[in-house]
Amino acid sequence: MAVIHHCPCRPLLHTLFSSTSSWTSTRTLGRVWPRSFSHTQTTPPPPPPSFSSPLQPNTPTRMLSSVEQIGVGSNVLGDKVSVLKQKMELLGINSHDFLIPGRFHHFFCPKCKGGQSMIRTLSLHVIQDGGFAMWRCFHNECQWIGQVFADDRAAYDGFGKKFKSFGQISEESLGLEPLGSELIAYFAERMISEKTLQRNAVMQLSSRKDVIAFTYRQNGLLVGCKYRTIGKRFWQEKGTEKILYGLDDINDVAEIIIVEGEIDKLSLEEAGLCNCVSVPNGAPSKVSTKRLPSVQKFDLQFQYLWNCKENLDKVSRIILATDGDTSGKALAEELACRLGKERCWKVRWPNKDDSSYFKDANEVLKHMGPVALKKVIEDAELYQSNIVNQV
Repeated sequence: MAVIHHCPCRPLLHTLFSSTSSWTSTRTLGRVWPRSFSHTQTTPPPPPPSFSSPLQPNTPTRMLSSVEQIGVGSNVLGDKVSVLKQKMELLGINSHDFLIPGRFHHFFCPKCKGGQSMIRTLSLHVIQDGGFAMWRCFHNECQWIGQVFADDRAAYDGFGKKFKSFGQISEESLGLEPLGSELIAYFAERMISEKTLQRNAVMQLSSRKDVIAFTYRQNGLLVGCKYRTIGKRFWQEKGTEKILYGLDDINDVAEIIIVEGEIDKLSLEEAGLCNCVSVPNGAPSKVSTKRLPSVQKFDLQFQYLWNCKENLDKVSRIILATDGDTSGKALAEELACRLGKERCWKVRWPNKDDSSYFKDANEVLKHMGPVALKKVIEDAELYQSNIVNQV
């Protein structure tokens, strides 16, 4: 993953979500500690999140290729998974012969045995690098939840009714399917490859083949979905938590890029920049004149920042690559005020001609190519407070 435009480490004056109730003239949210550029920070593991809906009994299981069967051989990933299996077996979870990192598995819960219906209510997920496994039982009278780790950290084992749940969703419950030829061609016109689409799990509605489904995932788990028609009509899955699109791509990086739309995030990936996320709900029409809210419940339009606080607080440098129009500049200002202007940089999109400029990352990718797009990002400038007035 590329590290963009090295900047000397220095004290940072502002951060996201300060607990202080005082306000400053620059509309910041308080003080933060200086952070290094190390990508090896040790962070506490995330709490066990909500999982996909459990499978019904007799659900057919896809046959796995020999490449997919983890635990064969002495590779590091296989060793991690073996440790996880042993720890889960001590808690009564029988994972049988295989566990595949990055995928969901459904087992009988050792606590409730699936209830009277005796169905597989335990949804289990191993993260992609095999570092830990997490699970939740979906039986209403059980809701057993926990984590085990491949290292020497202690397991978490409890009952999860106290955890906030936004509903359990899965690709099946949302009616999603892999992209068809029509939408693959749509993305190809925008210079987005099938490889990038697959890596980001971009799908389509099975009931409407012209509707793109951008799946929002956290720790590999499906937590939300945003839909878009070719005609640019947008809507989001109801009852799901708002987070940044591509959140898992910034788990362990010191520098990130924030864009205004999912296609722009995919565009930057085509330029070799994966440490990028997109806001989930577009841009405001103008900068608010109200004071910044000090608590999450009063910051409705930007709740996704609060929901991603743990990821954002450890970042040293943030490149704002929002759209170049008035709304995009207003979004950049609102983000910078919340994230701390001292750690923000702003992209200036190049001119098309003497009277116009490219609006966003995808326009630059289409007309100038991936190398030029990467150069534009690398040339980002230190954020200036009056940038929204430069229309």
